[in-house]
Amino acid sequence: MITVVVVINILISLLLLYGVWLLWKLKQQIAFIADRLTAYEKYSHTLLSQAPQNIDISQKNIHNLRQRNQSLQLKIQQVRQIVSLLLLGQRVGQRYFRQPNFFFLRKKVAKAGMNHRNISG
Repeated sequence: MITVVVVINILISLLLLYGVWLLWKLKQQIAFIADRLTAYEKYSHTLLSQAPQNIDISQKNIHNLRQRNQSLQLKIQQVRQIVSLLLLGQRVGQRYFRQPNFFFLRKKVAKAGMNHRNISG
């Protein structure tokens, strides 16, 4: 009878020892998770503490880029107007000056060519 009680006590002790070991492992895992969460909190705090200054700098940069963009848009518009005026001038020039000069030059070239043929021939 005493042997049975001792065996039962040993089994109960082994089960309790296993339970304590599981609780100890669980405590280690919880401690590891807590340490990781603390590290993440510190990192995010460091990162987010600089956010207001970074946002201000970014807003200033965006403002500067928008002003530069407006200036460039104005310059592009001026260049387009200049190109349009040049094209208009070219069309007007072709209409009024090209044809008479072209025929005038053509007659001179034709006469010069005839003179060469007469001299060499």
